Amino acid sequence: MNKYIVVLVTTADKEEAQRISQILLENKKAVCINIIPNVNSSYWWEGKIEKEKEYLLIVKTTGTKFDELVKLVKECHSYKVPEIIAIPMIAGNPDYLDWIDETIQ
Repeated sequence: MNKYIVVLVTTADKEEAQRISQILLENKKAVCINIIPNVNSSYWWEGKIEKEKEYLLIVKTTGTKFDELVKLVKECHSYKVPEIIAIPMIAGNPDYLDWIDETIQ
C-alpha cells in the first residue's frame, strides 16, 4: 500500500457523513476529511439498478492506517456493504505530506 492515500466513502446522509468523519479524526485514522453533499449515485444492488443521493467523504490518510479505517467505518456505517476505496497519492506538496506524517502519528 502506498505511504499516502485518499479514501472515498459514501454515506446515506449528512449526519452519517459527519459522524464517520468525527470518529475517523478522533481515532487518528485520518488527518483531513472533505464532505461533498448531493452526490448522485447509480449502482447495482440485489439484482437491480438503484439511484440515490449520497454524501461523499474524501479522506486523507496513510496506507498503514487503511485496515483500521475500514474496520471503524464498517462498525458505524448504515450500509451492509459500504464503499471504502483507497486511491494512492502519487505526489503532493511536501509540506502537506509532512503535516500528514506529523498528525497521524
